[in-house]
Amino acid sequence: MEVPNSGKNGWTQLIIEDRDPIGSVNNRLFGSFVEHLGRCVYTGIYEPGHPSADDDGYRSDVMELVKELGVTTIRYPGGNFVSGYRWRDGIGDPSKRPRRLDLAWHSTETNEFGLHEMVKWLAKLGGNELMEAVNLGTQGTQEALDLLEYANIPSGTALSELRRANGSDAPFGIRMWCLGNEMDGPWQLGHRKAHEYARIAAITAAGMRQIDPDIELAVCGSSSHSMPTFGSWERTVLEETYENINFISAHAYYQPVNNDMASFLASGNDMDGFIKDVGSIIDATKAQLKSKHDVFISFDEWNIWYQNAEQSQTPMGIDNWPVAPHLLEDVYTVADAVAFGDLLITLLRNADRVHSASLAQLVNVIAPIMTAPGGGAWRQTTFYPFSQAAHLSKGGTVVRGLLTGSRHPTDRYGEVSDINAVPVLCADGSLAIFAVNRSLDRSNTLTLDIGSDGSYKTAGMTTLHEEDYMLANTRDAPDRVFPRRNKQVEFLPEQNKVVAELAPVSWNVIHIS
Repeated sequence: MEVPNSGKNGWTQLIIEDRDPIGSVNNRLFGSFVEHLGRCVYTGIYEPGHPSADDDGYRSDVMELVKELGVTTIRYPGGNFVSGYRWRDGIGDPSKRPRRLDLAWHSTETNEFGLHEMVKWLAKLGGNELMEAVNLGTQGTQEALDLLEYANIPSGTALSELRRANGSDAPFGIRMWCLGNEMDGPWQLGHRKAHEYARIAAITAAGMRQIDPDIELAVCGSSSHSMPTFGSWERTVLEETYENINFISAHAYYQPVNNDMASFLASGNDMDGFIKDVGSIIDATKAQLKSKHDVFISFDEWNIWYQNAEQSQTPMGIDNWPVAPHLLEDVYTVADAVAFGDLLITLLRNADRVHSASLAQLVNVIAPIMTAPGGGAWRQTTFYPFSQAAHLSKGGTVVRGLLTGSRHPTDRYGEVSDINAVPVLCADGSLAIFAVNRSLDRSNTLTLDIGSDGSYKTAGMTTLHEEDYMLANTRDAPDRVFPRRNKQVEFLPEQNKVVAELAPVSWNVIHIS
């Protein structure tokens, strides 16, 4: 293959020969999110009576897909849900737990599934880490302290003994805690102004550290890059809480606006700017406080979400509070998977800043995994970029690459490169390049200058692409879209190069070993 300088196809060069590290890949980057919303829990991960359910009511077909997906940290139980949640409702005998109104999603919460059930489910998955959120909306500091005591104190106090009486003799040892959720948002139950939230977060963080000084705490950042309080919110919250926290959160969801697919496929541009802006505020606060402490970003909600679609409209009416309704059940296309991959590449490229991230959500609700009540489970198109990146990147190092090549215009971001890519030096010494072709109409020849490491012998590539980029996987056609082995890749050892042909609107993984 030769690199074209002009013509119908585009061209891109990625120089990665010096292996300059950006940062180690924190395994928490591949976290996900389980909220009591729609069917994420009930008929999602938990469905007693399902043909695949185990003795505890967990769907084993879903557990196998979650393992295949490669998720690590699970953020729980919300989300907007947590701002009205009473954690004591979810412990003790499930048959005696109260049914409550969930104001966030206008639903009924049975509380059949709670903290103990989540901890047991994670243990069955293989010890995935729990990131627990506390309610700073309708509750406050004392409830957060009580929950921490219940979860982490081994024994000898009223709450630790209550946990033991409820069947968990050993403490849960939860390390990561979210101090509320999206408290900048007027939609949030218990929404506060920045200074109000900053004070309760600071007081709660200090108190929680008096119980367990080794926990890691995340304060609420802005709910999106476009929030009118963005920037000032971060500054206010960080100034009050900086020394007692480890993370500030960022949330971002993307969808095509006015059918502008070119901008949608380059959504990583906005996410990258969001991360850099928050990083600058962290640095400024650290300097202002003359601190030696480091705070990182927890991008603990991110995904493609069609927020205006019918399935995202919550139930209405004083007499209409359904249990586990079908909510936010977006069906993802090839184009969605490519935009999703662009976001994933952006998170990896910012591994020095982003030390934790949670794909929102895990099952049924804007999710990579879908289920039918009483029926099967299947992978959405977005399942594949996440799974491939997770399995190849864990324990690896993101390395710097110089990317040049053909570009195309977008209404929102101006000119963007056809190809967005990130190289990762894998834990086993191999090299993985994750790349999306964001062009709607032209292929692109990608040339990789990989340096003179003589250990590499082969290069392989898989591609997720369809001529019709609106194709999706559904209950009736669960395997329509998946990554296929692509032979349009050539290893040129005498030139220390790999050359690959990337189709338009495609997600690609090049693995050099």
